Amino acid sequence: MTNRIAIVAGTVVALACAAVEFVHSQSALYASGALVAGALAAAIAWFVTTLPSLTLRGLVTGGFFVLAGMLSWTSLGFGPWLVWPLLAVEGVVFAWWSWPWLRDLRVSYRLGTTWLGVAYWILGTVGALLVAKLGIGVQRLVYAGVFGLAVLAVIAGTRRGRGRDLSVGIVGAFLLAIALLFVSGSGNLFQYRHVVPPSGWGTEVMVHRFWGGSWLLYHPNSLALIAVVAAMRIGVDRVFAVWQRVAVTLLAGGVVYLTNSRTGFVYFAAAAVVHGYLLLRRRGEDLPAYRRVWLAAAVPFAVTALVLVLSEAGGQSFLFKARYDAGDVTSGRTDTWKQVGRDWVNGNVVVKLLGDTGTARAVVIRDDDGHKPGEKPLQLTTDNAAVGALRRGGVLGELAFLLGLGLLLARAWRGSGDRAPAAWLTVTAIGAVPTIATADWLLGGTGGTLWILLVAGEAWLVLRPAPAGATEPEPELTPAP
Repeated sequence: MTNRIAIVAGTVVALACAAVEFVHSQSALYASGALVAGALAAAIAWFVTTLPSLTLRGLVTGGFFVLAGMLSWTSLGFGPWLVWPLLAVEGVVFAWWSWPWLRDLRVSYRLGTTWLGVAYWILGTVGALLVAKLGIGVQRLVYAGVFGLAVLAVIAGTRRGRGRDLSVGIVGAFLLAIALLFVSGSGNLFQYRHVVPPSGWGTEVMVHRFWGGSWLLYHPNSLALIAVVAAMRIGVDRVFAVWQRVAVTLLAGGVVYLTNSRTGFVYFAAAAVVHGYLLLRRRGEDLPAYRRVWLAAAVPFAVTALVLVLSEAGGQSFLFKARYDAGDVTSGRTDTWKQVGRDWVNGNVVVKLLGDTGTARAVVIRDDDGHKPGEKPLQLTTDNAAVGALRRGGVLGELAFLLGLGLLLARAWRGSGDRAPAAWLTVTAIGAVPTIATADWLLGGTGGTLWILLVAGEAWLVLRPAPAGATEPEPELTPAP
């Protein structure tokens, strides 16, 4: 009965996508593509329902972060009015889940991910208040409160006796977000030119990357990220069936191809290396027991190779393509990093120690960003986690970033005592290291999808019941008042 309902619902979604596209374009060919896109979206949604250990709290937590990221891009050019109400609801829910808030503070600052995603908001708040920018300080304090409560909510949901590993629910939300984007962009999913955000973003060079549709958009790198980390969480855990592991890996490769995401491709490839190493060294009790280990290790590499072959065949080679400026394969990132350096050198003591105080999110403004005369300069992200830590938190923020990264990687690689890390956490955390050079996603933020997944993984590693015969006691928690 359940399968019949799923089939009927999927058919309705696919037909609706085809009908809307046919009315819009009057093209049977485009409507056929929309039909396939709608069917794929329905299949992804059904796939999520088959995942074991799926929790509502994990789904809601991951949903908040990925939805905030999508709304940020969807509302580009119209102001943040779509995002702030969501952040308000997010803060209320996390505050409810994590009450009493002081109980788990002692656990939170032991997590490397807390230092990565929350410390720079606190430092930035102090910096803004020191230079009498009250409005910016209040906004940053709100951000710090929401993301700090998110950490406490994950800890509360993970603690023994109150919850389980939230990571499956979080990636389940990511997969549902991909399904929504496939529905939104069903009319252009298989077309050469794609819908892009307003306000000049990508109108010339980004139309060949899939963003979604006009009513729901997401940056291609962020879209590739959530697909890749879903493959990491599911693809290396023996809890999931073989068909689930293979399906999510193929989906990740397909999304990387559609988005032309170099950063996503590098992450996928780095994760494949770490995954292969763990398999060949037989590290990780939760790894599947493959008979042909070499074949299992080769699957992610085969998918990445297929992405390259299809990209070359379709004339969309993207690894070394200069998208914005001839000869600049970093898509303007180097100029942004130079601007961050100049602003830091020319800044006062507060800027040097506690980060930029110009805007709430410490965005970068460049006069040479390519905006047209009469238009406002774009608000750029640093697209480099190390540079981003300096921009947001100054020297102290950089130290907090290094501390958090060191704690996370140490736990993800070897754990502590008898608490061996889950294989998926090792793959996800270690594989993310090369992407520090081109992405901010280790730092969290409004769309901190990777960050919240790593928070859940690290919290479960620290708080899960110790194995039988373990010599290391479970961390003692402060009792509720």
